[in-house]
Amino acid sequence: MRMQMPRFTRLTNAFSKKIENHAAAVALWFAYYNFCRVHSSLRVTPAMETDVCDYVWSIKELCELLPESHKIVVETDKTLILKAPERRLG
Repeated sequence: MRMQMPRFTRLTNAFSKKIENHAAAVALWFAYYNFCRVHSSLRVTPAMETDVCDYVWSIKELCELLPESHKIVVETDKTLILKAPERRLG
């Protein structure tokens, strides 16, 4: 867990300054780890291995568990998407 979350090291910008933010980030990471991430040794998610669920969750499904007050609606306007300038190597 410590290796996958820079929030646990104070040397990064991702360090949590509020305990509420830290608890929310840890809870989100645990949910992702157990329901969305397929483990190489198990070849399924830990939730599938313990028969808690029968399929791999998508990130979208995980985000749908948020209460309505925390949901953010993102609308993409195709005219606002800009291409990054190409870099020339050499």
